[in-house]
Amino acid sequence: MTTTHVRAACPHDCPDTCALIVTVENGVATEVKGDPDHPPTAGVLCTKVARYAERTYHPDRLLYPLRRVGKKGEGKFERISWDEALDTIAAKLKPIAARAPEAILPYSYAGTMGLVQGESMAQRFFHQLGASLLDRTICATAGATGYRYTVGASIGTDLEQFQDAKLIIIWGGNPIASNLHFWTRAQAAKRNGAKLIAIDPYRSLTAEKCHQHIAPLPGTDAALALGLMHVLIAEDLLDHEYIADYTIGYEELKQRAAEWTPARTAETCGIMEDEVVQLARLYGGMAKAGEPVAIRVNYGVQRVKGGGMSVRNIACLPALVGAWRHPAGGVQLSSSGSFPTNKAKLQRPDLLAGRTPRTINMSTIGDDLLKPSSPEFGPQVEAVIVYNSNPVAVAPESPKVAQGFAREDLFTVVLEHFQTDTADYADIVLPATTQLEHVDTHTSYGHLYMMANNAAIAPMGEAKPNTEIFRLLAARMGMDDPCFHESDDELAAQAFNAQDARAIHFDWESLKRNGWQKLNMPAAPFALGGFPTPSGKCEFYSAAMQADGLDPLPTYIAPYESAASNPELAKRYPLAMISPPARNFLNSSFVNVSSLRATEGEPHLDIHPTDAAARAIEHGDMVRIYNDRGSFACKARVTDKARAGLVVGLSIWWKKLAGDGKNANEVTSQRLTDMGRAPTFYDTLVQVEKVS
Repeated sequence: MTTTHVRAACPHDCPDTCALIVTVENGVATEVKGDPDHPPTAGVLCTKVARYAERTYHPDRLLYPLRRVGKKGEGKFERISWDEALDTIAAKLKPIAARAPEAILPYSYAGTMGLVQGESMAQRFFHQLGASLLDRTICATAGATGYRYTVGASIGTDLEQFQDAKLIIIWGGNPIASNLHFWTRAQAAKRNGAKLIAIDPYRSLTAEKCHQHIAPLPGTDAALALGLMHVLIAEDLLDHEYIADYTIGYEELKQRAAEWTPARTAETCGIMEDEVVQLARLYGGMAKAGEPVAIRVNYGVQRVKGGGMSVRNIACLPALVGAWRHPAGGVQLSSSGSFPTNKAKLQRPDLLAGRTPRTINMSTIGDDLLKPSSPEFGPQVEAVIVYNSNPVAVAPESPKVAQGFAREDLFTVVLEHFQTDTADYADIVLPATTQLEHVDTHTSYGHLYMMANNAAIAPMGEAKPNTEIFRLLAARMGMDDPCFHESDDELAAQAFNAQDARAIHFDWESLKRNGWQKLNMPAAPFALGGFPTPSGKCEFYSAAMQADGLDPLPTYIAPYESAASNPELAKRYPLAMISPPARNFLNSSFVNVSSLRATEGEPHLDIHPTDAAARAIEHGDMVRIYNDRGSFACKARVTDKARAGLVVGLSIWWKKLAGDGKNANEVTSQRLTDMGRAPTFYDTLVQVEKVS
């Protein structure tokens, strides 16, 4: 028996991007563990990834190309050869590409976060084709845009500093479920005397373990941040020197914040005035005393109409109190802007050769698949190639998404590990390798390490890496540019700019051997200003926002769907609904792993006792959740974890594995955020009724 240990990296859409050690015995991966030497991972994996070998060797793995033999959505297929699959795809795509290449659409997101298996060879293929571009907005673009207007780039507090903070505000996230290694640092800070405060409409597992939980109404986080600014300014809990040296627009901000008294803030957010005042005093007072105060803001706050503005407002707070002076102070939304990636080399937009294809927003795929050709829209979408995503389960307003994919005249190809809800609608399904079976390299949006993934085992069955699939498709389509012959190692070697000081002369072969390498970043990136904004300062007033037609100052944008903004709708659908991720799933990944699904249980809806009593709903009753867009059914959990007026449906279940064949996205909207063109998953009003 030969045993080896292979360095790898977790590929999933999580800020932790863990370093893995894969044990391989006689060519079989027998164990996946966290690398004990990698500082963020520290040898610990979440329950999901600890079972990654179970996922790789799952009996339902797709191992051969398949061709549909039933109706779309039925999931009936027959096995075919790779040559048959590739010939069929090329025969369908060639006439479309010759006539109207924009009628071909890629659909992908973060099924893998790898720079190689994500968007390298795939983008080269679609750029050469002249296909429609995809606006990949479904997770983070609203918050990233608001943060960028304020701070300049997705750069913030280093994960490895949080344990030294004396106050940590966890705003709009549940890191126990979705950012475990940040939570480890927060717990270390707590043991060292730090106070932890959770801001979340839902009393999550994380909120339960914090010293305080503040539960604003969904979509009101921007108002809460303005209320905090009001108290900080009124009570002079400010770092005037930092404001003078490293910010612009303070006088204008002061006038705007004056409008947001604690009383107005509390009424808007549905909380107590004292919660606003005391939080501001704690945050500003500790900062003024020279102690590091930090905010971990997550993506929950940005999935509403004013989501980008919410993140912008929160991002202003550290500069007001000088929190950026400390390595353990400031704010972290994402660390992705710290990495000197070479996306142009990987994705080759130059292959467009001057063409400017239309851009389709992945968050409105339900509407866009149903649109006919028109001068405004362009050609009807005739072919979709889906990889690293499961839109029938994850995209908003799911009934329309399914209706679009059910079109008999739509040719759909899906690259997948399993027969997902989306794969059921495919004409051709192509088996893709998992992270244990291919080479890749990774950034992170939660720490500062470049990561390498080595292939631990040979591909299962006839599965192929995404890169190889798109190389083969390129060859079938007659694409002969040398870039389509580059190997995965050659792609990975181009992933980072080795001349950038942050990469410390990155070398791919060295990274492969070591598994990870930390970026060369200052411990406190904005201690002396140096913000990557047009002014070089933290921009309370943003001329760029004004030029883009937005309010240049922090403001509050009410949700599309609330009693305040749409009272008539709220009469019919009086309950706000959010659908944060379930602990044992990662978006729609891992839902089909039986052990994880057994731990998660079955789809359920958390509803406050007051709201349940008004509807004669008892714990364990089956309930129907509905609005004008659709409905789904699940069991009720009567609990005060959901504040009154709010229901919470943890997601994202595969529809086919739910009792009624539906999930929470039956009722979500395709409306977009104030900036970043992102979806508004948590800007949803519903009614709930008991069903027999």
